[in-house]
Amino acid sequence: MASAAVNCCCFSLQSKLKTLSLQNNFNSSSYALNPNSSLCFSNNLSHNLFCKGNLSFSTMKQKPNHRAVVVCEVAPKKKADSAAKRARQAEKRRIYNQAKKSEVKTRMKKVLEALDVLRKKADAEAEEIFSVEKLIAEAYSVIDKAVKVGTLHRNTGARRKSRLARRKKTVEIHHGWYAPAPAENAA
Repeated sequence: MASAAVNCCCFSLQSKLKTLSLQNNFNSSSYALNPNSSLCFSNNLSHNLFCKGNLSFSTMKQKPNHRAVVVCEVAPKKKADSAAKRARQAEKRRIYNQAKKSEVKTRMKKVLEALDVLRKKADAEAEEIFSVEKLIAEAYSVIDKAVKVGTLHRNTGARRKSRLARRKKTVEIHHGWYAPAPAENAA
């Protein structure tokens, strides 16, 4: 058998599909197949020729009153299935997104713990909030990056940033560092 990348076989169809003959390039013999049976290949033809690749048929146009010729090509197997590639890509994205979400949760946890410590502290100074604000800025940055790359939905990112800001405001109100303005009644 030849070691070419693409092997070629030609089918000759006579009028009204009464006979079907196979011409093989390798041994140039022809085989007659039963037209009533499904399309199959003779036992004399090497099965390895067709099982190692993809089988494709194409019709060649010829002059009128001539028999039609169908060309059959056996090519090597295709590359990896696209579903398998999608599965590999999805696994990469899952691991990447998992790491981003974990980082967001870790940053939020650090901010919330720092705010809890500051709230429980009886003799807290107003300047101590600056270290917490730095942690909040880092958490905002991580959340914004996660939203930017599509790991988090933008509403989820906004909700998490809002949660941090509200918690900071409650600590400031608790210690008296922030006094909310009284709401004006609309007449």
